[in-house]
This record gives sequence, structure tokens and C-alpha cells, in this order.
Amino acid sequence: MQDLGLQVLFQGNNFLRLLQGLGITLGIALVSVLISLVLGTIFGIIMTSHHFTIRLLSKTYLEFIRIMPQLVLLFLIYFGLARAFNINMSGEIAAILVFSLWGTAEIGDLVRGAITSLPSHQIESGLALGLSKNQVYRHILIPQMLRRLLPQAINLVTRMIKTTSLIVLIGVVEMVKTGQQIIESNRLGYPSAALWVYGVILILYFISCYPISKFASYLENNWKD
Repeated sequence: MQDLGLQVLFQGNNFLRLLQGLGITLGIALVSVLISLVLGTIFGIIMTSHHFTIRLLSKTYLEFIRIMPQLVLLFLIYFGLARAFNINMSGEIAAILVFSLWGTAEIGDLVRGAITSLPSHQIESGLALGLSKNQVYRHILIPQMLRRLLPQAINLVTRMIKTTSLIVLIGVVEMVKTGQQIIESNRLGYPSAALWVYGVILILYFISCYPISKFASYLENNWKD
């Protein structure tokens, strides 16, 4: 009977375990996004530099992060660098580090695009009024940049939440790993458990990401210049 598989979710604390796994997933994504917003803003401003070496290095970093799959970066940092230099690093820290590197590159490019899309006469006018370059950025450019950047940054949150499913491969017990454990422990008694467990995981991902996606769309539609 297919409905027997559904019972697995209500045995013991299985459903609570899935929710706890979701909490780990959301926590890693949230911390990574917060770090990415801070470092990405700084990186984006650096990318607007006219210095050739700075632009070359920032462009190299951006292209490297974009080309390299997140899974390879996870393996490189968790199984490679951490072991090679004898660093005691948990899977959660490795995941936050990788997603922060990825997010910093993504946010940085968005910040660079937002800044360069602003009319140059705004900078010139601010300097003509006696403002320093830092004040021009703080009072004129950054407020407009945030208005353009925020909807796309929120969309990055949904992408990070979904991409956290990869961290199961470095041993982090998040939602997908918890689901696998539940399925394995009930494989003989409930052979159809996988359908229900993964179905619930899909629904939990949807419930987590859909409101964020709709909020980003709302901001994008209502904040148009």
C-alpha cells in the first residue's frame, strides 16, 4: 500500500527532524547571504576602480567563482584545503565559506552594474557641491544602488537555499540528509517511504522559497524607476 509510506513521517520525531534539517538549511543560507551582502558591496565598489591591476584581479575572481561549480568548491575547501593545512573545519563552516565566496562575487557584480548604470553627472554634481568621494557614495550612489540591488539580492537567497542541498555530500545533516536517514532506517518496513519523504522535502523547499521569490518580484515591480 502506497499510503503506508506516509506513516513514516509521523513516526517518532521524523517530521520534527525534517524541520530541524530545514532550519540548518535556512541558517546556512541566511548567514551566507548576510556575509555576501557586506563583502559583495565592498567588492562591487572595488570593481568600479579604474586601476588596471585591481580590475584584472576582481574580474579574475568573478569569472573563477562563476565558472567553478559550487560542489567542486565545497570539495576543494572541505576535503582539500582543510585537510592539507590540518584545519579543523566543520561541514557547516565550509558551506558558509563557499556560499559566501559565491555570493560575494554575485552581489559584487550586481553592485558594479548598479553603480555604473547611474548617471555620471550625479557624481560630478556631488563633487561640485563640495562633497568628498566617500560622501558621494554614502549619500547619493549607495541609496540608489540598494534600491536597484535589493530585489536581485533577495532572489539570490532562494538560489542559495536550493543550492544548500549540495552540502549533504560533505556530511552536513541538513534536510535532504535527514530525509535520506529516515528513508534508510525504514527501507524494509516502508519501501514507498522515499516518495513521501522527498515529496515533503520538495514542499518544504517550495514553502521556504516561494514567498521570498514573490517578495523580490513585488519589490522589483514597485521600485521601478
